Amino acid sequence: MDKATLIGIGGGLGIIVVANVIEGGNPASLLILPAMLLVFGGTIGAAVAGGTMADVKAAISALIRAFTWKPQPAGDLVPVVVGLADKARREGLLTLEDAVSKVDDEFLKKGISLVVDGTDPEELREILEGEVDAKRAEDKHSAKFFNDMGGYAPTIGIIGTVMGLVHVLENLSEPDKLGHLIAGAFVATLWGVMTANIMWLPIGNRLNRLSELEAARMELVIEGVLSVQAGANPRVVAQRLESLLPAGAREPSSKAA
Repeated sequence: MDKATLIGIGGGLGIIVVANVIEGGNPASLLILPAMLLVFGGTIGAAVAGGTMADVKAAISALIRAFTWKPQPAGDLVPVVVGLADKARREGLLTLEDAVSKVDDEFLKKGISLVVDGTDPEELREILEGEVDAKRAEDKHSAKFFNDMGGYAPTIGIIGTVMGLVHVLENLSEPDKLGHLIAGAFVATLWGVMTANIMWLPIGNRLNRLSELEAARMELVIEGVLSVQAGANPRVVAQRLESLLPAGAREPSSKAA
């Protein structure tokens, strides 16, 4: 589990609470149920209205993934692919059929299975790249759901503030209540802006980043599978795949090279 999102959101909310206390405020005064209900409920409702129920289900899964999924480094696959290339070069492509069962990465397993089945290299690339494109499109839509919520939340908060100010105007005859009512009215705007910038937009960005990392891993697999199919020298395969990795993710030996 990668804790970056949990730490970031928790830390951001914590800083807001600390700042409120330092200024002499009471954090409990920000927990006004009607304002929170309006902002959270209205934001989620607006996001749901802009999509389908399938999008909602995908967004729930994406939300869980944003907090719990740990990115798998693409570099971990390099020795696996190099081993497959070495086996294919020494014993032939058909011998990889037994090796596939030992591969943990499902995308790599599918690619090697297609190689063993004798798929044409161009068709193989098209099939695998098509999966990458489909994955990116799915992830982009899930991220958009939360980015849209980040856009809706401040506006919903303003709606809550306007509703609160209307209530203030209804009680002008009772000046002793106005301070509390005005403060309560602006809490809705606070929650709208805060949830947008501390929760929804960061979650959308997190999903985009996870998608980038997964796509990079899949693209490395594609190059590796095609190299294995072509019977490339394992050393050349290793150098080719290492060149696709960020400098910080390469083995020390490849950095020196």
